[in-house]
Amino acid sequence: MSRRRVYALVGPTAVGKTALSLGVAEILGAEILSCDSRQIYRRLDVGTAKPSRETLEQVRHHFIDELDLHQSWSAGAFSEAAEERIAEIHDRGHETLVVGGSTLYLHALAHGLARLPEPDLAIRAHLNRIATTEAGRLSLFEELTRIDPEAAATLDPTKSQRLVRFVEIYRSTGRPASAFWKDVRPPVYDVRVVVLDRPRDELYARIEARVDAMLSTGLLAEVESLRGYGFSRETTPSLRTIGYQEVLAHLEGEVEYGEMVERLKRNTRRYAKRQLTWFRRRPEYTWRPAEASPRDVLAAFE
Repeated sequence: MSRRRVYALVGPTAVGKTALSLGVAEILGAEILSCDSRQIYRRLDVGTAKPSRETLEQVRHHFIDELDLHQSWSAGAFSEAAEERIAEIHDRGHETLVVGGSTLYLHALAHGLARLPEPDLAIRAHLNRIATTEAGRLSLFEELTRIDPEAAATLDPTKSQRLVRFVEIYRSTGRPASAFWKDVRPPVYDVRVVVLDRPRDELYARIEARVDAMLSTGLLAEVESLRGYGFSRETTPSLRTIGYQEVLAHLEGEVEYGEMVERLKRNTRRYAKRQLTWFRRRPEYTWRPAEASPRDVLAAFE
């Protein structure tokens, strides 16, 4: 029996997915399902470039502002919840448009999810303490590169939650995480993926402009507010991510303001490069320039 089709519009950070997704969703008659590992959290607004209230009202969105910061969210949780949410969307007579750039989340939905071992919480807590500093993340990334180069190739030191998980799996089982990837539950839906792209220099200029805009529209105030509520890198995994870990390092006296800005821009550029590398490993994905029209994107889904 053929699987129901789902559409996905993805690409690197700052490429321009949000604006184009609205036009595509309108023509498709689709609801948008966010494939972003951080926009699901309430209070994380500026640093995640969360869609505006006007955008959220224009098309129905899912997985935006649905969790509190203490709640966990992972590729596995996303995949299971997405399958249920997509079924509900289809029951309403609508199509589903997945939009975002979290590569592991997209992979879980489009290609199936590996059956990974249960977490070792003691090892994870130890690794999380190491991962609170940039030097610690680099040391863990170097370790992962030695013990599991295949897993290391899928991320960089800024992706601390996945980095910790991969090292934890090896330390707790003696087997690399990539060894478990061969045991995969098949996907439920036929996910057709279009990747948006821009010339590298143009994308990097947009990234730097976005960082500047975040800083001018209250990123530091947002993070200060989170600290005021007692959230920290040590206790809140969702803050160990680009846009928050750099600002926290500055507010906690680890780096000066200028160094914080440079780290934020550098880490975001590196993240975009890793995203593009990951997307290019999937020959079945279709690529379109970010300036494509909604109808051009729709034609690419076929």
